Amino acid sequence: MKEYGKNIQQLVQHVIEIADRERRTQSAYTIVEIIKQLNPPLKQENDQKLWDDLYIMSNFTLDIDGPYPMPEKELLGKRPPHIGYPKGQIKFKHYGRNIEKLIEKAIEIENDEDQENAIIYIGQLMRSFHSTWNRDNFDDGIILDDIKTLSKGKLHIDLEKVRENALFESNTRRDFKIPHQEEEHSSKKKNNHGKKFRPTHKKRR
Repeated sequence: MKEYGKNIQQLVQHVIEIADRERRTQSAYTIVEIIKQLNPPLKQENDQKLWDDLYIMSNFTLDIDGPYPMPEKELLGKRPPHIGYPKGQIKFKHYGRNIEKLIEKAIEIENDEDQENAIIYIGQLMRSFHSTWNRDNFDDGIILDDIKTLSKGKLHIDLEKVRENALFESNTRRDFKIPHQEEEHSSKKKNNHGKKFRPTHKKRR
């Protein structure tokens, strides 16, 4: 193993030839510590990897009482299992699979207000993705139609409300206020109407 160098390889061969098992085991521990000192990044590695490499350098002949069992020789050089692509077709590829997952979660939301906020958030993401894919002939109605299609008609928000409040604009979502919050805010203004502000002055001593 070239990453450890020729000297480490020679030390491993020397340890193999030690007759006493206990002394051989102690020498193997010493080699692992030398590897860590010579290669500081390897200190972050799992110790088992270093011991596995030690066995590999000995050609699987190192007979010691190590902290980990000797790996199987058959696994050396074995190709990892093939990882296939995710199954299932994406309806709109320019939105991606994650948008479909978000819509699936939004459908599960029972509270109407929370579900509407989720639709607005999803609409903002879809608008940003759509604008990078096609900047021409863009309209919020397209986003809303795509949401209806992906949710199979289970998610809906009024198109005029979206347009008037620019709800699908990512930089306006923070300015959007839930209706009952606006009512509370206006009622507070009414209650405070007519009250004059009287500054308090501290008396000088």
